Amino acid sequence: MRRITVLGATGSIGQNTLDVVARHPEGFEVFALTAHSQVQVMAELCLKHHPQYAVMGSQSSASELKELLGTEVSTQVTYGEKALAEVSAAGDVNIVMAAIVGAAGLAPTLAAIDAGKDVLLANKEALVMSGQLFIDHAQRSGARIIPVDSEHNAIFQCLPQAAQQLVGTMSLAEHGIQHLLLTGSGGPFRDIPLEELSKQTPGAACNHPNWSMGRKISVDSATMLNKGLEYIEARWLFNCSREQLKVVIHPQSVIHSMVQYTDGSVLAQMGEPDMRTPIAHSLGYPERLESGVSNLDFTQIGQLTFKQPESARYPCLQLAIEACWAGQWATTALNAANEIAVDAFLQEQVGFTDIAKVCDSVLQSVTTHEADSIETLLAIDKKARLAAKQWLQEYAQ
Repeated sequence: MRRITVLGATGSIGQNTLDVVARHPEGFEVFALTAHSQVQVMAELCLKHHPQYAVMGSQSSASELKELLGTEVSTQVTYGEKALAEVSAAGDVNIVMAAIVGAAGLAPTLAAIDAGKDVLLANKEALVMSGQLFIDHAQRSGARIIPVDSEHNAIFQCLPQAAQQLVGTMSLAEHGIQHLLLTGSGGPFRDIPLEELSKQTPGAACNHPNWSMGRKISVDSATMLNKGLEYIEARWLFNCSREQLKVVIHPQSVIHSMVQYTDGSVLAQMGEPDMRTPIAHSLGYPERLESGVSNLDFTQIGQLTFKQPESARYPCLQLAIEACWAGQWATTALNAANEIAVDAFLQEQVGFTDIAKVCDSVLQSVTTHEADSIETLLAIDKKARLAAKQWLQEYAQ
């Protein structure tokens, strides 16, 4: 019996994780669930999965959850950053699903890493913000990182077993690997005329053609900043150089990513676009678990197509690639600026193409300096957010 803490339980990754866990009651026990503010959904999850602990983002939401749960379950309800870290590092926990969206997921994920847990990493911002520091923490503690994002999990599955044991430190060349190919659908705007991009609404941006995701991640998919963040994450997970990492648009989302070997072989991980597949793989690794996902029917696929991403259509992707190799300060600043810009877009305060403008402006305004501690990274994050908000204030005038 393995005990699991799910950080971000009310999001799509969290709920899919609990769906897979519920299919294997003999193998998993839910130790803790966390959420920011979705009290009603959290109450339903607690009543179904009976965690020992439930952690909310604020005292008010924790009080509301306690009232909803009443005496029906014995779940202890608490709140705040300290409680998040405690349920991530608790001695009873074997596995932590790190699925809190955004910078808020960094601290509790690091707590799990420092405690030597098996960390199933679905929060890409943790590596985007902390990179080498994150990998160094895992090396010191002996924590095992298993990527959950469909693209990174696909690459992980296509690696030799020896390389899978060296997340963050592997040498691709020593394992005969030439390139890692990150695939992306291109989002809902991949085929519209470029001049139409500035007119796109939040509703249109969130209408992803293949995946069901939260609003923030859906917008990131539309700009392909999400793929840019995955590019940065892949750099750290697989210890690759710029020449070894490529992005390819694959509209059907059947191939989730590929590994190209020096002998000409290309291994691809394929499946229905359902996050329960990589979640089940990471939960059961190295064994395979039933996930509830339908088998891929090759007779119904039709065709698989690929193309290069256009920089004019996806400027956020190019910003992310350049930031990846500029330094940790740049990826931290980009992530912070994007969170502010996407929130403003979702509130209809700026247009779709303004997201890239905010990110570019912030990257140019943040002074280059070493990011050699978590405190320094958080300071860069704060400075970048202030710069993004300043841009928005000037835009509104």
